Amino acid sequence: MAHIRSALLLINEIKMRIASRFAARALFFICLFVAGNAAHAEEKLTIAAAADLKFALDEIVVLFKHAHPVAQIETIYGSSGNFSTQIRQGAPYDIYFSADIAYPRALKAEGFGSSEVQAYGIGRMVLWSPSRDAGKMTLADLTDPSIRKIAIANPRHAPYGKRAEEALKAAGVWEKVEHKLVYGENIAQTAQYVQSGNAQVGIIALSLALSPELVRQGGYALIPDKLHQPLEQGFIITRRAADNSLAREFARFMANKETRVIMTRYGFALPDESK
Repeated sequence: MAHIRSALLLINEIKMRIASRFAARALFFICLFVAGNAAHAEEKLTIAAAADLKFALDEIVVLFKHAHPVAQIETIYGSSGNFSTQIRQGAPYDIYFSADIAYPRALKAEGFGSSEVQAYGIGRMVLWSPSRDAGKMTLADLTDPSIRKIAIANPRHAPYGKRAEEALKAAGVWEKVEHKLVYGENIAQTAQYVQSGNAQVGIIALSLALSPELVRQGGYALIPDKLHQPLEQGFIITRRAADNSLAREFARFMANKETRVIMTRYGFALPDESK
């Protein structure tokens, strides 16, 4: 009996050691899993960006992901003014790119930013049309009776719309064309109105007119920038992303030579080049 009891005790001890080793290994792998998830959580970035950045920023994100292959980046394009309101209401954006630098500056002043506001470019406006020789057009030509609809972005919350209104008024044609205007929610939708034929001409961003999609469809004429306030654009890391290291990496990446080349190719004047 003593031998049996000893054997049973030995078996129990072996079981306990095996269980202990299994538990230790299980704990080790659980820790690895949690740490891995935490690391991947830090590799997520949600960007809210003005619609004029659509093509340029898409290229910049691809370039950035070459250096950060596990990064998960979601880019949402829309109206600068709407994004500003959404951030105040708690929208989960980590970086906010605005076509009007005044919006991120206001957010910073109100405590919704975790970085300084950084200028990233000066935008330009153009007359664009796939159905007319827009390259020879001026704002005065918009009074032509054969032009029944003119698309601009909504001046209430889209910086390009506000600047379009300023330019039309400065050119002395606002009252003559106001009844022809159709308003896009943002500058990308404005371009879509013209693409679809719902407007014959649009006042859109040069950055969109230079995109691979639109450059094949129509021509454009630059609107003199003396007719409107500058389209100075800027971005900020939001308060939500204060501890997001990927957001800070992306912010630094915007100053890279390769990034600046992309911005210039899409018609943006870089801040230090516009002085």
